[in-house]
Amino acid sequence: MEILKVQNLCKTYGKGEARVDALKDVSFALEKGEFAAVVGESGSGKSTLLNCIGALDAPSSGSVTIEGQNLHTMKEEERTIFRRRNIGFIFQSFQLVSELTVEQNIIFPILLDYHKPNAQDVKEILDMLGLTERRSHLPNQLSGGQQQRVAIGRALITRPKLILADEPTGNLDSKNSQDVMDLLTQASRHYQQTILMITHNNNLTVSVDRVLRVTDGVLTDLGGNANERLS
Repeated sequence: MEILKVQNLCKTYGKGEARVDALKDVSFALEKGEFAAVVGESGSGKSTLLNCIGALDAPSSGSVTIEGQNLHTMKEEERTIFRRRNIGFIFQSFQLVSELTVEQNIIFPILLDYHKPNAQDVKEILDMLGLTERRSHLPNQLSGGQQQRVAIGRALITRPKLILADEPTGNLDSKNSQDVMDLLTQASRHYQQTILMITHNNNLTVSVDRVLRVTDGVLTDLGGNANERLS
């Protein structure tokens, strides 16, 4: 089942001599349960791509559809609600709410939608992330790796159609980086969760299903097990 379809996506900043083509006619699709990584140098356009897919930025042309729903033809309020219910975000800087506990941060997206979290779902995620004993801790009582695990739980709790991970290991050491990758891989397999991750670290692409490279706004699909071609 196709979850994400990106067609002829372009993003341009500025005009005339100041014009920058951040994305150039990008097209690809992701199936349900697929874990893909987007690699590229700083300034290559990979963050712009993620922001357009997540409806945090609007493309200059082209389309982004999630299960057939075109994000950028929706009205703003409709798009905001759709994004909250169908897209999970994992950021490099964690972006946890400092006044909320681990458990409260994880269920926050559900509460925003005025729904009651399922206690069994919360328990399962806390157990999978190894956070059961930390469920009442505040973010400042956690290590960086633990905070990123909370962010992963927050992205998973709504069972979104798509998770977008923006350099999720960027602030972590190698041990915690591998732990985060293992958890994302486990989530992809266990929940059939579709994940698109951007990273500048080619070593982290070993466990993903597919690698996409962005160079000067142009996307190339390197296929599965493409880490050997990244060296």
